[in-house]
Amino acid sequence: MSFAPANEGIAKLKPYQPGKPISELERELGMTDIVKLASNENPLGCSDKVKEAVAAELAEIGRYPDGGGFILKDQIHAQFGVAHDCITLGNGSNDLLEIFARAFVSEKDSVVYSQHAFAVYALVTQAINAEAIEVPAQGFSHDLDAMAAAIKDNTKLVFIANPNNPTGTWFEEAEFERFMQKVPNHVIVVLDEAYVEYFPENFNSLKFLAQYPNLIVSRTMSKCFGLAALRVGFALASAEVTDFLNRIRQPFNVNHLAMVAAVAALKDEDFIEKSRVVNKVGMVLLILKVRLAKSFMAKSVKLLSPLTKVSMIPPCMTSMPYSFLAVFRQINCAKMNAISYLSGTLQTRKNLFYAVLMHPKF
Repeated sequence: MSFAPANEGIAKLKPYQPGKPISELERELGMTDIVKLASNENPLGCSDKVKEAVAAELAEIGRYPDGGGFILKDQIHAQFGVAHDCITLGNGSNDLLEIFARAFVSEKDSVVYSQHAFAVYALVTQAINAEAIEVPAQGFSHDLDAMAAAIKDNTKLVFIANPNNPTGTWFEEAEFERFMQKVPNHVIVVLDEAYVEYFPENFNSLKFLAQYPNLIVSRTMSKCFGLAALRVGFALASAEVTDFLNRIRQPFNVNHLAMVAAVAALKDEDFIEKSRVVNKVGMVLLILKVRLAKSFMAKSVKLLSPLTKVSMIPPCMTSMPYSFLAVFRQINCAKMNAISYLSGTLQTRKNLFYAVLMHPKF
C-alpha cells in the first residue's frame, strides 16, 4: 500500500503523554482509592454553580454551539475589560498553543522557550518542523535575559509560562517588562498563565496588552476553575493578532456546555478563593513535611511511617486531645478543610500542621 508520508516534523514527533485516568490504573493494577497527582487537577472538582448551570442547559445538546462564543466572551469582557475582538476561545489552552504556532510559525522560522517548561511548546514547534531554541533554565526558572538574547532573525514566537509548569516558579512584572522591551516587534510573545489564578497578586499581565501589541496572554479554565474535563481556554491579545488566530480556529472548538460552565465558573468568586486557599495550605503542608524529613535525615534518624518514636513528637502534640488526632486519622489530608484552617487561632494552626504531618497518609 502506497501513501504520502507525514511531513518531516510530524514523522519525528513523539506524542504528548497525558496522565493516565484513574479508571485505567484501576483496571491495570487492580487498585482502588487512587489519588491522581499527574495532571494538577483541582481537588475540589468544580463549583456547584457550574453543575447547576450545565444541568440547566442539557436540553441544548442537540444544537451546535455559538461559533463566536458570545456568552463567554461577554463574561470575559465584563471581568477583564477586554473587547470581544481581542479574545480567542480555545478547547483548553493546549488548543490555543497550537493555534498560536500554526498562525505565526513556518518551518523556516524558530521558536524560543525555556528548559523545564511546558512540554507542549516543544511539541507544537516540532509539528511545524520549525527550529526549536530551548534556553537553559536558571534555577528551574525562566532566564528571561538569556531568552531575549536567544531570539534570532527568524524567530517568530516565544513561549513563556508564569507561573511555570511544572516547576512552579514565577517572575515579577519588572523582569517581564525588561524582557518585552528587548523583544523585536515582529516576534509574538505568548505568556501562558494556566496557573495565574492561584496567585493573582503576584502578576498583572493585562496591563501589558495595550503596551505590547505582540503579546498574547493565554489562560485555561482547567486548573483553579476545575473545568478540566470540559476543555475551555481563552487568549487575550490585540485585535490584529486575534484576527489572525480566529482565521484558523475551528468554528465550534468550544462546546455549548463548556461555555456555560466557564461563564458560571468565572462568576463564582467564592469557589475560586476556596481553591486558592486549599492550594496555599497544601503548599505549606508539603514544605513542612519536606523540611521535617530533611531534618531527620540530616541527623541520620530513620523515618518511620507513621512516625511513632516519642522523641519525634513535637511538644505541642502532647497537649492535644485524642479526639482531635482521631479526626485526622480518618481523613485524607489532601481533602482537609482549608477554610476551617484559616479561621483557627495561631496555636490551632500549628497543632493542625503537626497533626497532618504525623498522619500516616501524608
